[in-house]
Amino acid sequence: MTVRSNGQSWILDIALAQGGFDALHPQAKGTMEQLGHDHTDFDKVFALVRSGAMLPKAWATVAAQAEQRAAHHEREGFGRTAADLYQRAAVMWGRAQYSVFDAADPRKAALRERTNHCVARLGELRGHRVRRVVLDFEGRHLYALLHLPSGPIENASAVILGPGMDMIKEDYIYAAERYYTSRGMVALSIEGPGQGESRANGLTVDLTNYERAVSRYIDYLAGIPEVDPQRIGMFGISMSGYWGMRAAATDVRLAALATFEGVTGDFGTIFQRAQPTFKRNFMFMAGYTDEAAFDRELGDLLPLGELVGRVDCPVLVGIGEFDELTQLEQALAGYELIRAPKEMRVYEGEFHPLGGVAAEVFRFGAEWLERALAGELAEPGRDARYYVHADGGTTDGTANPDWWLGADPVAALGR
Repeated sequence: MTVRSNGQSWILDIALAQGGFDALHPQAKGTMEQLGHDHTDFDKVFALVRSGAMLPKAWATVAAQAEQRAAHHEREGFGRTAADLYQRAAVMWGRAQYSVFDAADPRKAALRERTNHCVARLGELRGHRVRRVVLDFEGRHLYALLHLPSGPIENASAVILGPGMDMIKEDYIYAAERYYTSRGMVALSIEGPGQGESRANGLTVDLTNYERAVSRYIDYLAGIPEVDPQRIGMFGISMSGYWGMRAAATDVRLAALATFEGVTGDFGTIFQRAQPTFKRNFMFMAGYTDEAAFDRELGDLLPLGELVGRVDCPVLVGIGEFDELTQLEQALAGYELIRAPKEMRVYEGEFHPLGGVAAEVFRFGAEWLERALAGELAEPGRDARYYVHADGGTTDGTANPDWWLGADPVAALGR
């Protein structure tokens, strides 16, 4: 736990009691729906929450209800209905286990077992098109879910779906089917070091092992007959926007990268000024309990800096104008350092979750990757910038907000 997390937990409890999930992540319900949460389930969960300590029980309570209905429909022979409910239950059981910040707590393992059970039932009901993947990695294991299109397929493009630091591989089941496998693409939703089952089984994250894990996942995808090894891309949100940049800078096999909400600033915002839960979560992922040691040995070394100049595949960057974890000026400054074909979209009035445009972002990111992996969007020198207005319009040619009136705070950062 961090000093701020210990001392300020009461503030978050009051915020949760008064404002629900929006107090933690403004407008995030739209994003959570893209991650497989039915909005009615979501509302039922947060009707039960008045403090952070109540989150695991609330998620588990509503998850059990969805799983019970899934089992009923499965017994009655309504497999598609059952599969949908197992998916809803899986993401809620997963959220319940995530909310227990002690890898040794037996409740965390029990909640993970329910998650795995629901995914197994879902996979069987969908003809094993959702498959569990376990890979050896540096003396530990990595865990993922492989999502396949229906019918025989070979040499398809594939996309690694990278989770944010507070996500798990199950969060992408809905999006994988809706946006990728339905288009004949293969998807692999992953857990990197420090996340989900990888963390529960002792694999913590350090400065560089996440990109090595992405390379291990590329090895796996390149070795299965369904995938064209020359057309493997990555979709990353939040911290996987950051890790995706690191992976693209270190593994030339990554053929395209789409990122949204990427934490690409100086990390002072996320670790010192944002809600203390973000730093607490990252310290848990990294296996630290000593905050000063974390700052010295990892936190202060995280900023990408010039590393993004080594990326050579097409890159898409999307961010909310008021992202609370990365200042827009810093995101724009980092974008300037990318020399590969690139595109940036800034969404007016949006916060970190991009909740108001989540459905658009998930679909656009998938379609952009499909085109990029088909060989489009890679012309040398490509630099497409857009400021996306809340009223539906865009300002083309610049990602700077209109209200800046031509002023350039990004240039001021370099002074």
